[in-house]
Amino acid sequence: MDPRPEPATGKISLSAYFHLVKRNRNFRRLWGAQIVSEIGDWFYTLAIYTLLLELTGRAESVALALVLQVLPQTFIGPTAGVVNDRLRRKQVMIAADIGRMVIVFAMLLVRTRSMVWLVYPLLLIETLMAAFFEPARTAVIPNITSKEDVIVANTLSSATWSVNLLLGASLGGVIAAFLGRDAVFALNALSFLVSAWLLRGMRFAEPHAEGNPPLRARELLDFSPVLEGIRYVRSDRRLFATIFAKAGELMIGPSWVLFTVMGREYFPVRWHGIDPQRGAMLGMSLLLGARGIGALVGPLVSARWAGRSNRRLQVGVLWGYVFIALGYTLFGFSGSVWTACLWIVLAHGGGSTVWVFSTTILQLNTEDRFRGRVFSADLGLSMLTIAIGAFLCGHFLDWGYHPRSVAIFVGILMLLPALLWGVIVVRGQRKPTQEVVRG
Repeated sequence: MDPRPEPATGKISLSAYFHLVKRNRNFRRLWGAQIVSEIGDWFYTLAIYTLLLELTGRAESVALALVLQVLPQTFIGPTAGVVNDRLRRKQVMIAADIGRMVIVFAMLLVRTRSMVWLVYPLLLIETLMAAFFEPARTAVIPNITSKEDVIVANTLSSATWSVNLLLGASLGGVIAAFLGRDAVFALNALSFLVSAWLLRGMRFAEPHAEGNPPLRARELLDFSPVLEGIRYVRSDRRLFATIFAKAGELMIGPSWVLFTVMGREYFPVRWHGIDPQRGAMLGMSLLLGARGIGALVGPLVSARWAGRSNRRLQVGVLWGYVFIALGYTLFGFSGSVWTACLWIVLAHGGGSTVWVFSTTILQLNTEDRFRGRVFSADLGLSMLTIAIGAFLCGHFLDWGYHPRSVAIFVGILMLLPALLWGVIVVRGQRKPTQEVVRG
């Protein structure tokens, strides 16, 4: 490790985001790929969940779909990490995009209740592709941006994710309601093709892959690189703690189930000429859109406050957990769709801050040759808690527990990671403040 004095706060202005996109061609293409593929994903997610609810009539089916979208990333994570630390991450991303395009087109085959089973293996395979793509995308950001622009790139990526959620969930509900699900599936499949084309035009050095021999199939079962990665993370207590930060966002899994069920039962949109089924879909869209607004505003405000200060990044994670706890508790008491949306904005503003700040801490403190494994573990751990949360939430609702009570419980539960991270922050204050940059 190379201890260095912590830099000045260096508050981030709005012009920093504009200059990054304008001057950095590689980031501009990566950002463009994110935009088109994520908007398609949000179209598609809402369509999948409403399809399952209509054909099965059980919240458990939505929970199972979410589990299959996230849990496999935990188990394939070690292999994905090794692949991303051996091969060129750009090629890994392109291959994953092409694979996902084929899979989403196959969703068009699901037409009747008897074909519902096909959704689950397709979701599983798509999840495996995402498990290779996302760590690669996160790991390349320090390769294509300067150290000072890493927090800018992460904040912009998070803001883009949020806008994509807002647009995708809102427009996706409208398109699904008026044009049908087939149009939604086709648009999402084509978005992956556009993403792959944009990524193909990126040009940047990938030092971790230079001079490596061809990757052989038997190496995917060799866990020595995984163990090496574990030893590397454990050598730095701050890195070790931060890799669990996203896993502490215990509300993400239940949120998908709660928004779907509560949007239909408590917050349907009642417009003249809109039938109950379409009104329920639009209600779900509003709740998901509120999540997108919160995830957009949160990092933009908090990053401006934190700047490039490592200390403020850590404190920001703590406040993020607190806002999540408060937001979900109040969401459970909401009497209208508009107050529900307000508290969702607060909660997911905090949640997105936790995501962006923890990602930035990991990027700035991880050597390039380990980034694939570190971010695969980071993603895998968060997907594990998302899957467990969604699964339990679906079961509690099907057992007769009131959705509002479940939402309140989720809010109170978020005080646990807030407490644990608070202990880490307090312990850090007792030591000399330092910025540790590895590699």
